[in-house]
Amino acid sequence: MIYNEEFETLPREALEALQLKRLQQVASRLYHNVGFYKKSFDRAGVTPESLRTLEDLKRFPFTTKQDLRDNYPFGLFAAPMSNVVRLHASSGTTGASTVVGYTKRDIDTWAELMGRCFVAAGLTKNDVIHNAYGYGLFTGGLGAHYGAEKIGASVVPMSGGNTKRQIMILQDFRPTAICCTPSYALNLAEQGRAMGVDMRSLALRVGVFGAEPWSEQMRAEIEKAMNLKAFNIYGLSEIMGPGVAMECDEARDGMHIFEDHFLVETIDPETGEVLPPGAEGELVFTTLTKEAFPLIRYRTRDISRLNPAPCRCGRTHYRMGRVMGRSDDMLIIRGVNVFPSQIEAVLVGIEGLEPHYQLIVDREGTLDTLEVQVELTEKQFDGADEVKVLQRLENQLKKDMKDYLGITARIKLVEPKTIQRSEGKASRVIDKRKL
Repeated sequence: MIYNEEFETLPREALEALQLKRLQQVASRLYHNVGFYKKSFDRAGVTPESLRTLEDLKRFPFTTKQDLRDNYPFGLFAAPMSNVVRLHASSGTTGASTVVGYTKRDIDTWAELMGRCFVAAGLTKNDVIHNAYGYGLFTGGLGAHYGAEKIGASVVPMSGGNTKRQIMILQDFRPTAICCTPSYALNLAEQGRAMGVDMRSLALRVGVFGAEPWSEQMRAEIEKAMNLKAFNIYGLSEIMGPGVAMECDEARDGMHIFEDHFLVETIDPETGEVLPPGAEGELVFTTLTKEAFPLIRYRTRDISRLNPAPCRCGRTHYRMGRVMGRSDDMLIIRGVNVFPSQIEAVLVGIEGLEPHYQLIVDREGTLDTLEVQVELTEKQFDGADEVKVLQRLENQLKKDMKDYLGITARIKLVEPKTIQRSEGKASRVIDKRKL
C-alpha cells in the first residue's frame, strides 16, 4: 500500500526537478532570514543563486549539531515565534540541548510523513497502535501519534516506562501494532515472560521500531519473542523527528527516504567529500519543506549507505540501509573501527546468550581495552555449574569477535537480568577513557 502515490512514485526526473525548486526556495529563505546562514554562505562564497543544479549543493557548507547548540534556543528559526506552534528539544546530556520548532504546516507535513510510514508497514484505519515512544520534548511519541491519527487508526498514547502496565494494556486493549525502540521491545518481551504472559499470543502483528541502531539478528529475536513483523523506521529530531524514512511491507530491504521533503547525501566523515550512492558514509540531510526550522546539509553522524535501485513496492525514492552506528559513537580499539551494532550481531548469533550487553572501554597504559559483558539465558545459567560450558561460550564469543570484527575483547558472562534495562534508547557503551 502507498499513502501518497502521486509523490511517492514520482519518476526520478520529476522528483529531482521538484527537489531543485524546493531547495532554491529554502536556501533563499534561510539566507535572508537567518543570520547564521547568511554568514555561513558568505564565508563559503556562495549565495542561493549558486544553486543552478542539485550538484551545486556540495559547494555549500555543512550545518552541525554544534551550530544548533551555539544558536540555542531559537537562533536558527526561519519563522517568527508567532507562527511556531510546537517546540521539541533533545535531552542535552552531551551539551546544550538542541531545540526544534514547527509551524502548523510543519506539523501537518510531519503527520503525513508518519502516515506514509504506517501505511508502508501495512497499517490502516482498522488498526490499534500502542505507542510506547516517549511523549514530551522527545519527538518520537507525538510524531507517531499524529501519524497514526492521520491514517485514522486508533492510538493508545502509552509513552515510555511503566513496563508492567504496558503489558497489561497490550493484553486488555489488544492493539495490533506497537511503536517503541527495539531494545524496549525486547525488554517488554522479557518482562512479559517473567509475569507469565505469553507475548506471542497478543494481537500484535506489526512493530515499528527505531531511535537506535539495531541488527537483523535483533529483528529476528523480536519477531520470535512477540510474534509480529518488525519494521525499521528512521528519523531524527533536527530534521523532523521520526518519519524521515521507512521500510515497506513488500520488500523490507532498506528504508525509503521521503525525498520530496528531504534531500540526502552520503559523505566521507573524515574529508566531507560527497560519495556515490551505494558507498557507506555519513548521512547528510537538507530539509526541503520545513518552515520553522529548515536546515541545509545537516551532518547526522549516522553511518549508512544509499540504494538507488527501484523497489518492487513501486516507490521511486532512494532507500537507505540500516544505520550501522554513528561516526561519533564509533569505537576505535587498537586501530580497529567497530560499532556496537556489529558486536551485537556477533552476540545474538551464539546460542545461550541474551541480546542484553554492555561494552566497557578502558585504557591500560597506552593500550585500549574492550570488555564485553553479556547475559546468559535462564536455561544456560541454570546449567552453568559446568565451568567447561561457560569457558566454551567465552572462547566462542572471543573467537567470533576476532574472526568477524578483528578485535580482541575480554568476555564477562553475567547472570540473567543483571544488565540495566532501557525504557528508551539503550546505553550500550561505558567509555572509561574519558573519565
